[in-house]
Amino acid sequence: MIKIKSVEDLDVFKKSHLMVLRIYELTKRFPVDERYGLISQIRRAAYSIPSNLMEGSNRLGSKEYRQFVGIARGSAAELKYQLLLSKDLGYVPAEKYNEIEKEILEISVC
Repeated sequence: MIKIKSVEDLDVFKKSHLMVLRIYELTKRFPVDERYGLISQIRRAAYSIPSNLMEGSNRLGSKEYRQFVGIARGSAAELKYQLLLSKDLGYVPAEKYNEIEKEILEISVC
């Protein structure tokens, strides 16, 4: 059995953190009028994933941790829809959407 020292050692945390960085870079190209709308929502959903993993790992028991993992998965689903909407609005190229959608799926099943 492998001993995990912190949540930062988990692949799901590492992948979700890298995805947040990509999301920030991607949303820089969105129209300015989306700053307080879709950009804000997408970024919050993205960073909610590793944030909830981190917070849950510092709770007292595994039941609480599982609850935060569930919240992280919910944020991943929210992000998936927001990116689909962004693609359909023409803000995200289809190939970029497909790449990020794949990342979201990988993170969601961990």
